[in-house]
Amino acid sequence: MRIEFLKKMMRFLPIWVLPALAWMLPLPAPKQAPDKVNLALRRTGDALLRLSGDTLSRIPAAKQLAEQVWQLRLNQSFAYDHLPELLQQSFDEYGIHRPYTVAVRHCDNDLIDLGYHSLDLLVNNGEGVPCRGRAMPEGCHYLEVSFLDGQAWLPVWGMKLLLVLGLYGLVLAWWMLQQRKNRLNTPGAIDPTAWLSFGRSQLDVSGQVLACGSMRSSLTYRETKLLRLLVENQNQLLSREHILAQVWADEGVLVGRSLDVFVSRLRKKLAIDPSVSIVAVHGVGYRLEVGEGR
Repeated sequence: MRIEFLKKMMRFLPIWVLPALAWMLPLPAPKQAPDKVNLALRRTGDALLRLSGDTLSRIPAAKQLAEQVWQLRLNQSFAYDHLPELLQQSFDEYGIHRPYTVAVRHCDNDLIDLGYHSLDLLVNNGEGVPCRGRAMPEGCHYLEVSFLDGQAWLPVWGMKLLLVLGLYGLVLAWWMLQQRKNRLNTPGAIDPTAWLSFGRSQLDVSGQVLACGSMRSSLTYRETKLLRLLVENQNQLLSREHILAQVWADEGVLVGRSLDVFVSRLRKKLAIDPSVSIVAVHGVGYRLEVGEGR
């Protein structure tokens, strides 16, 4: 049994490996649209100056110094403590989801007065940003943002998760379809086109549903096979050996106790129809008796 199981798993191994590879392979980090970065930086500059009481100064366009480096000049002093949240809000507003570093450079000597990494915002609700609470030098400063190589945060991880779940879903659907085909091709398997009527009930063999009037009960594959056998031989006594051979033969191992358990389940589901009953003949087998009911 174990050897057969391993053989089956080896057949499906290449398919199950695909989702794992999809997760492991890096997704290329998208380049930021220049207009969006420009607008996000200017939005941030406007918010900083307004907090400082400046509502009149012109905010220049941001300059792209390199492929992933942008710079905004602010001639007026601003509150550095508000910068991290305002900048992140602006990037979120324009759909920019890349890790980055921020450097606040003095216009006169290009030296970095203050700065931080975007990941610092995740530490203690932003309290991990360096130099918060310290006095910022007066005068003109450049707000310089450098986007980093690597993965975007949530969107890329979200895309990976959706990709993996989608692949697993396709694999699972394919596997279930193969299992269903195997069942239908097994000798003695369920006929997918059969509808059987008995007493006041009907058995939807393909859909594995037992119907009596407006009542519906879902059946398992094995319950459907057993009930179908009894219905096709209604009012006839079937030996336990015959039932086991017809219903459980495809498992290779016949377990007598399984028959009693499944009969008990079917009796509960057939209780809604007083015109049918499964009768046990001790030491012999079972018979489905169909009559007019009470």
